[in-house]
Amino acid sequence: MTRVSARQTDSEIPIEPVYSPETTSVDYAKDLGDPGVFPFTRGIYPEMYRRRSWTMRQYAGFGTAESTNERFHFLLANGQTGLSCAFDLPTQMGYDADHPRADGEVGRVGVAISSVEDMHRLLKGIPLDQVTTSMTINATAATLLLLYQLVAEETNVDPSKIGGTIQNDILKEYAARGTYIYPPRPSMRIITDIFAYCQRELPHFNTISISGYHIREAGSTAAQELAFTIANGIAYVEAALAAGLAIDDFAPRLSFFWNAHNNLFEEVAKFRAARRIWAHLMRDRFHTDDPRSQLMRFHTQTGGSTLTAQQPEVNLVRVSVQALAAALGGTQSLHTNGYDEALGLPTEKAARLALRTQQVIAYETGVTDTVDPLAGSYYVESLTTAIEEKAQHYLDEIDGQGGAVAAIERGFIQQEIERAAYAYTRAVDAGEKVIVGVNRFVDEQEISPEVFPIDPALQRQQADRVQELRRRRDQHSVDLALAELRTAAEGTDNVCYPMKRALAARATLGEVADTLRGVFGTYAPT
Repeated sequence: MTRVSARQTDSEIPIEPVYSPETTSVDYAKDLGDPGVFPFTRGIYPEMYRRRSWTMRQYAGFGTAESTNERFHFLLANGQTGLSCAFDLPTQMGYDADHPRADGEVGRVGVAISSVEDMHRLLKGIPLDQVTTSMTINATAATLLLLYQLVAEETNVDPSKIGGTIQNDILKEYAARGTYIYPPRPSMRIITDIFAYCQRELPHFNTISISGYHIREAGSTAAQELAFTIANGIAYVEAALAAGLAIDDFAPRLSFFWNAHNNLFEEVAKFRAARRIWAHLMRDRFHTDDPRSQLMRFHTQTGGSTLTAQQPEVNLVRVSVQALAAALGGTQSLHTNGYDEALGLPTEKAARLALRTQQVIAYETGVTDTVDPLAGSYYVESLTTAIEEKAQHYLDEIDGQGGAVAAIERGFIQQEIERAAYAYTRAVDAGEKVIVGVNRFVDEQEISPEVFPIDPALQRQQADRVQELRRRRDQHSVDLALAELRTAAEGTDNVCYPMKRALAARATLGEVADTLRGVFGTYAPT
């Protein structure tokens, strides 16, 4: 008799040769339920995509605000239904374009934004009360959110009508990505200030996008991505409650951000398990019966770390499979990566093809015709339960360490991600994990595709703008507003209000960050 070799998912879940009722135990009412009903395993809305497709939110951001604004209009003209903005490294780290530490990084991996005037250029011609905008920004999230609000106000758009999402998930920065500024606990204070501010001033903005994406990019498994992200979500809920906020005042505006990799069925199961875990946490641990607080809304991006510089056109296939997993898993919005992103920023051709990938899946495949089409699959239901159990094991361990902040401070989460990344790399190097074009089916002669160019004069142009702004503004008003911000940070007042006044007076992003650095200090991992 021929022996079948053992197989397992990327999360080390054993895969049986065949699944049947005997190998899969699911209680429909308890474990699944109808779409739109607790525990939301099958989706957060009763009709899902039959009512409206997911938001096609292609990520864009490079160079100057004008360049990114052109890309925004290009994507909207090609059928994109929401904006998503990447900011350059200096903006993420709280440095203006003329700061010495910004040298060589201005506009390279995102758009450079130093002031409200840059934000005006970025959003020129965009109907802010009609298009939602997602902003990938963390340590300086409050600043970018307030700049967005100021542009709305200064162009006569009612701020209560604007919507979107700020990523604002600083815990995953300590664990997986590194664009943090302040230590964890003052960073958590800023986040709860944002929660309270948006409840009063920006009711349609999602106050945080709790992000598993970068945890997965750092090398975690699907189950780790799920567990560590939800652990961070628990920490944000607990911090908000400790700050005196009522759970049903802020929880409906929480959102999540997941990665989509190539293992189609494991990814679908991950999305379904995520909704079920979160629903039970919100009901059983945080005691809310409000369905708006129990359901998990999420954005998905296809896996950047899965893309290869070798045979880059093959990435179109990878992105298609990953996008299909997100759609089958019930995402609320989706970004599909350009096939050339292992080489640089996406060209217009690559960006258009990435958007067309979403459109083909939405309009030509039949995926949107029925809700949760893989429900009842013995394999998918078994995987959903297995991923939930693996994630819950991690959540219990993190709780035992005192929660996500303590686990990050101890290095536990970072070490687990590193362990998984090392195991994956060894499997690729040994040929146990096949990567087409890298360790199998290799082409000897590669054709280099077009690579997106970065203008070297961009940094000087942006630095000149910042310096010119400082020369013509009312410096006394800026100094007074920054002093108010410092006082609020030293005390317990919400920092968002004096921060907004400072930005309206034309204080720069770097000056705001420096003011908070002077109070909170900076974080250096031990």
